[in-house]
Parts: sequence; structure tokens; C-alpha cells
Amino acid sequence: MAIPTPEPKIFACSQSIVLAEKIADAFGMPLGNVITSHYSDGEFQPSFEESVRGSRVFIIGSTFPNSDNLMEMLLMIDAAKRASARHVTAVMPYFGWARQDRKDKPRVPIAAKLVAKMLETAGATRIITMDLHADQIQGFFEKPVDHLFASTIFLPYLRSLNLENLTIASPDMGGSKRAYAYSKFLESDVVICYKQREKANVISHMELIGDVTGKNVVLVDDMVDTAGTLTKAADVMMERGALSVRAICTHAILSGNAYEKIEKSKLVELIVTDSIPLKQESNKIRVLTCSKLVADVMIRVNTNSSISSKFLM
Repeated sequence: MAIPTPEPKIFACSQSIVLAEKIADAFGMPLGNVITSHYSDGEFQPSFEESVRGSRVFIIGSTFPNSDNLMEMLLMIDAAKRASARHVTAVMPYFGWARQDRKDKPRVPIAAKLVAKMLETAGATRIITMDLHADQIQGFFEKPVDHLFASTIFLPYLRSLNLENLTIASPDMGGSKRAYAYSKFLESDVVICYKQREKANVISHMELIGDVTGKNVVLVDDMVDTAGTLTKAADVMMERGALSVRAICTHAILSGNAYEKIEKSKLVELIVTDSIPLKQESNKIRVLTCSKLVADVMIRVNTNSSISSKFLM
């Protein structure tokens, strides 16, 4: 007599509870019960308050700094593994520490590789993430990685705007591939920003490769941190004759005085996903949820179905 396979279970790390609730609702089941105990020195211990034996467990949590968010994901994966879960899938809409994906100077770490090894060592058997800072980070894992693209969320919104003379722009040379992919689907021109940095998050000079005169420009990037690049690019493009400048960024890190920069900038709007919760509201920031995309892929993973249709780029 065949033993029935237990139903999948979905749990949330504390930093992503709001998004996890949306994902679980779209998946069609409630979030599992997790209790986290805290010690006075800052140490914490998550505990599953229900059996996960033999189940496919999905743990949802974006690992943006501080490092407690990554540590919570690791602890929950380890707890699920030790509780005899059949599969443990780390659902990380935002994969933190990904900007350190190579040695760009001597004696520095490759943090993205280190995080990949830590997740696998903890017991993750699969990774679901979205818009990695660099595609090659998938190769840091020995386990399957489902790398989703937020273009499936952003493209319908862009089409709904019905912008004339649309031009897609990349805020730096590294994002040109992403910009060309968007332009292919939207049948638009492409502009590239060439920037020079004094140091991390500080731009000394920016030039445009391409013409934006009379164009409605949409900047496309994987993340927005201090918003220095985007706001500088918007200013330069408006000075060069652009009709309007919008920005699409999957992950809204928005550190430092990023909100103030955006409010004072010439950006019409900044469009982001809810992979990272916003710290404050802004009239210029529009949030599109990634919950349905993530939930659909989780359903397909659970039923061993193809997810190829989710890769527009």
C-alpha cells in the first residue's frame, strides 16, 4: 500500500511575513506556525510548531542586511532538515550579499559564493530567487536554482502606460543586457549610462550613450540602494531633452537618504516589487507585488511541472 505524500508547508522568516502571507494566499494554503525565541544578547531561535516530517517545506525570506535576516533563513533551513523534511526550498525573492560576486581587488571575499555554500550546508535542496545581481551566481550552487525575472511583472505595467517614443535605459554598462532584453519586448530604443565612481555609492561623472531628446525614458535595474545613480541619471536625461524619466528596480533596498533623493529628483515614478518591504511611503514609489509569480513557481515545483513559461528574459 502506497504511503501518501504529505502536503507542502510554507513558513516565513520574520522580515518577509507580509510578502509570505500574500504568497501563501496565492498558493492556496496558510502559513505554517513558527515561534522565534530571543535571548537578551541578540541570539534567537526559530521553532516550527507543527510537524514537517516528510513534507516539502518552503521557507520564504529575503536576505537583505542586516545579517540577522540571512542567519534566520539558515537556522530555519537547519531546523527543517533536522525535523526530517523531505525537501527544503529556500524562497529568497531578494538574494542578499550578491554584489560581492567576484574579486574586484586583492584580499576581498566572494560573499555570494559563501552565502550559497552556507545555504547548501544548512540543508537547502532548492533555491527560488528573483533578479540576481549577476546571472552567474546560479553557478555558485550545486543545487537547483530557479532564477525568476520580474520582467513578467513590470512589462504588463509598462505596456499599460502607453508611452509614446519609449526608450529603455540602463544606469550602467553592467545592466545593458537587461535593458536590451526589455527593449526587445517593447520594441524600443536603448540608451546606456556610462558612470565613473569615486568609491562605492559615490558617482564622480556620468555620460549618456544614445539620444533621449523627445523620449519617455524608463531606466531598468535590478536594485536601488542609495538611489544616487538613478536620480543622477534622471537629471542628466532631462537636461538632454527627455520628456519624462521613470525607473524600474526589482529590489527596493533604499538605504541612507534614498527616499529624500527620490522625492527631490526628476523621476516621475520609481516602480519596484515587494521583495523587500519599504521603510516608508512615498508618492513617487509604486510597488507591484511579486507574490503571484513566486507562488505560481512554488506550485509548479511542488507538482514537478515546467516553469519555462516564467522566463520572459
